[in-house]
Amino acid sequence: MTKIKDVVVTGVSTGIGLETTRLLILNGYRVFGSVRKQTDADRLRKEMGDRYVPLIMDVTDADAIQRASEEVGAMLGSNRLAALVNNAGIVVSGPLLHLRPSEFRRQLEANMIGPMMVTQAFAPLLGTDNNRTGPMGRIVNISSTVAKVVPPLLGAYAASKWGLEGMSEALRRELMLFGIDLVIIEPGAVNTALYDKGEKEDLSEFKSTPYWGAIENFRKYVVKEGRRGLPPERLAKTVYVALTAAKPKTRYAVVPQRFKNWTLPRLLPTRMVDDAIAKQMGLIRK
Repeated sequence: MTKIKDVVVTGVSTGIGLETTRLLILNGYRVFGSVRKQTDADRLRKEMGDRYVPLIMDVTDADAIQRASEEVGAMLGSNRLAALVNNAGIVVSGPLLHLRPSEFRRQLEANMIGPMMVTQAFAPLLGTDNNRTGPMGRIVNISSTVAKVVPPLLGAYAASKWGLEGMSEALRRELMLFGIDLVIIEPGAVNTALYDKGEKEDLSEFKSTPYWGAIENFRKYVVKEGRRGLPPERLAKTVYVALTAAKPKTRYAVVPQRFKNWTLPRLLPTRMVDDAIAKQMGLIRK
């Protein structure tokens, strides 16, 4: 019989993480999926069956991460973990001139430092521990197109994804020492609950700033783009390719309306892109 492969996926309660978990299980994997609430763990265990193992873990909680890695290690026995998918993350919105430093830190903790801590904790299971047996594991880090095409009013989020990509580039090369590969996936707009949360996000603290009109325009734009974005199942398929390809690309950009949203903004002069965004969002000096 073919041995079941084991994968850790963070942030599986909804969206990309949920659909990745579902696809991996359908293809014979066992998924250790992190959630923050016991109710989500119970719901997913009931839906997914025995091949889903819940990990109650916030990626900003070092103690919870360590407990989760020990739990997974015990269930693996002497075998290696096939893969780690760093998917969990949050979005903090607001103009940088008025964003509270605590909110900026919260963004970086979740999207940059969290994946680093998770990677450090699970690296021995992936192959840095020579006492384990089996093929070397693989890491997939879920970034965003905002790491390359940066919108206004999402500066904290963009900074976290730029940082995640820089960290991933260095880590991929450092992990060559062990034969562990790392792949970056850059999603564009994906139709997930994240956009519903964005629509309901309370940004009233910025109402007295000169940015309020632009914030209202941007919120409408982001929600509109999100609702016509790619289904999360599309991203799950890309994660599956990144995990299973014999020679995966170092990065995959998965973007709806790719020419308009990805290719063109990176070909045009930066000032021209600035002007177009300013007009669209109402960031024109009066």
